[in-house]
This record gives sequence, C-alpha cells and structure tokens, in this order.
Amino acid sequence: MKAVVIDGQGGRLGQMIVEAICKEELPLDLYAVGTNSIATSAMLKAGASQGATGENPVIVACRDADVIIGPIAIVSADSLLGEITPAMAVAIGQSRALKLLLPVSHCDNQVVGVKNLSMGEMVKETVLKLKEML
Repeated sequence: MKAVVIDGQGGRLGQMIVEAICKEELPLDLYAVGTNSIATSAMLKAGASQGATGENPVIVACRDADVIIGPIAIVSADSLLGEITPAMAVAIGQSRALKLLLPVSHCDNQVVGVKNLSMGEMVKETVLKLKEML
C-alpha cells in the first residue's frame, strides 16, 4: 500500500505522522512530499522511505497513492501561506486515494462539528485509521 504524507511550512505535522507510522511498523510504502525542502527534510528524518519537494512531486505521488495524509489545507488552493498551488489541490482532490485530512486550525479552513484535539491526538487517530485499512 502506498501512503503519501504531504505537508508544508516547517513540516512538523508531517514529521509527527511519519514518526507514528514508522513506530507502528505498518506495512506501507511511505512517501513524504513537502511543499518546501524543510518540510520534506523533516519527514525524511522521521523515517519516510521516499521524499520529494514541490508541485510536480505532489501531482505524481497522488496518481497512484492508496492513501494521502496531511492537514486539511492541502486540498485548498493557496493555503499554507500560498504553498499549496491550485494544481496541487486539484491533484490531491481528484486522486482516488483515501484522504486522511487532519483539521489543523492554523489555516483559514475550519470544520464544524469536529472535536478539538491536540496534534498528537490527531496523529494517533490517523494511525488507528491506517491500521483499520490494513
């Protein structure tokens, strides 16, 4: 199963997700795609087996992903202070992959009715969902 973790800015959320997945030793091909090199580097240091940076890697990785994981902002053009391009948002949104989107509230998108969880709690729930899939 191909899992793609997408993050931007400092990559802290992506790093936490990759660390948690690696800790559980889930049978996944884990790809880290950052919107910038700092985010990619953080996810690679956390244990992702593959990594790339930028718009085209997001587009390519989403083509055959089974699951895409990241903050909810990755499906909204111009979010993450402009790091998510319209082409990235379209590629993620049109991918047939299951999207596990974490409702991190530092972007301009808020999901009504969602529990207010810490980043660590959201990461734990994400890993539990991956385990259910496998």
